[in-house]
Amino acid sequence: MSKILLVAGALLMSMAGPAAAARTLNGGAAAHLHLIQAEGSLLTEEGPVTGALAGSMRAQLHTGALFSASFTLHTHQGTITGCGTARPHGTGRYQSFSGSFTATGGSGRYAHVKGHAGLYGVLDRRTDSVVIQTTGTLTY
Repeated sequence: MSKILLVAGALLMSMAGPAAAARTLNGGAAAHLHLIQAEGSLLTEEGPVTGALAGSMRAQLHTGALFSASFTLHTHQGTITGCGTARPHGTGRYQSFSGSFTATGGSGRYAHVKGHAGLYGVLDRRTDSVVIQTTGTLTY
């Protein structure tokens, strides 16, 4: 009888897998942000996010020779915070940019999020609205 219990216990443990197995989030997301407040080259933006991480985002964007930003993404399953940098390209009303971001923390399902991914997008200099797309993998 004890052999049966031992085998059953081993089988249940193998089915359960690692206690804290990391999940990965692959795929892109797109944010369509609009201006909330501008103070010189510091833009506060917010708007909806679609794709692999649907929800809403609020970001602080510093524009200049190099764009830098911090953001918080709110989803139904938790939040993801992070920061990134991007190099702007071109001049005129629409200025494209490309760079990367790092997930620095989170809450809920994403409490242990980490990762580094690419980003690219367009800043409308007339309205200060931003469209951002991301590519890459995050673990949580």
